[in-house]
Amino acid sequence: MDERQRYDQGMKVRRAVLGDVHVDAALENRNEFNEAFQDLITRYAWGEIWNRPGLTKQTRSMLTLAMMVALNRADEFRMHVRAALNNGVSREEIQEVLLQTAIYCGVPAANSAFHIAEEVFSQQK
Repeated sequence: MDERQRYDQGMKVRRAVLGDVHVDAALENRNEFNEAFQDLITRYAWGEIWNRPGLTKQTRSMLTLAMMVALNRADEFRMHVRAALNNGVSREEIQEVLLQTAIYCGVPAANSAFHIAEEVFSQQK
């Protein structure tokens, strides 16, 4: 796959997982400083990793949620809760992920994640 194809595939997956509104906002905020980064994540995070056949998108979403809790990345966690719901991950599965993170990442990290997840859930239709 050439870089253009990887970008196109990545954009397709990125939109499917994160939603057009989020992706359009990210693209509208591109500038000379961050454009290379936007291209990088589209090609490699979304075009390469999220397109691999070894794991389902639901599994990738749950892994990503756990990693965002471990890294204490609230903004990315919030975005990936929405993405997980878009990918068909249930609230119960998200709850299980967060319970597991309480043991392996710490109760304070999981506590924050539970609050953020509830916030996202309340915004869903």
